[in-house]
Amino acid sequence: MAVLCAVLLLVTSCGNPLRGGAEGGDDGSIVIGASDVGEGLLLAEIYAGALRAAGADDVTVRPPVGGREVLVQALQDRSLTLAPDYSGNLLRHFDPDTEATTSQEVDRALPRALPPELEVLERSPAENTDMLVVRRDLAEQGIRSISDLAPRCERLVLGGPGQWAERWREEIRALYGCEFAEIRTTDTGGPVTVEALRSGEVQVANMFSTSASVDANGFVPLDDDRNMFPAQNIVPLAATGSLSDRERAALDRISAALTTEKLTELNVEFSERKRNPADIADEFLAGIGDR
Repeated sequence: MAVLCAVLLLVTSCGNPLRGGAEGGDDGSIVIGASDVGEGLLLAEIYAGALRAAGADDVTVRPPVGGREVLVQALQDRSLTLAPDYSGNLLRHFDPDTEATTSQEVDRALPRALPPELEVLERSPAENTDMLVVRRDLAEQGIRSISDLAPRCERLVLGGPGQWAERWREEIRALYGCEFAEIRTTDTGGPVTVEALRSGEVQVANMFSTSASVDANGFVPLDDDRNMFPAQNIVPLAATGSLSDRERAALDRISAALTTEKLTELNVEFSERKRNPADIADEFLAGIGDR
């Protein structure tokens, strides 16, 4: 009987690895998830440090668990308490037909689009939006915007995440008249995409505005002159009612302190200098007096 009780205790305390052994918030614990975008883990560590400084004594950051679909499901079933996300793409996840593009339009539409199990806290001015980038040799041929690129699209290969064609093929065709010769799956703005563009395997790549790899490799972002990509401000996405007022206020302070320039600097430390994201988060929090 003693052995049986020990086994039952072990099973109930361990739980599903994704669930982290506790349902976020229900027992005072806070479980923070991150997407498979590298920046997500860095933001999760910043959120964790801020919450600990605000008095939360049981905060866990889970390793990246996958894309938005996985994170949303985990937040809805309360396997996770909190995750950083991007306002425009989060809105499109729940409202694929939205026409909101600016930060203000997305701000108004997003709370109405979310299911009741989810809520967003104050957005940050920091924005990490999708962008198309090319190598400098192509840019020097007069390609500085997506409109400039459009007449050449049929001869060019684009590299990006697996869902790019589903999300953007029709949009870029309708807005710009651009139909790529091929849309090749690389990764989500990471090293596979970078190497594919550097080598010429692809001539256009989908990357992100805070990516340290853009400047590091001399890539040139193209102006989205017809506003195809929506605003992508950083927002904390939480399981509804899982955070106290003090915890929410701590996260609001973090959002206010993050700018696009600061987030880009933090990404350089993380992705280029390969520093520990928890150490980077500690330094950022100390710098804003939140430690």
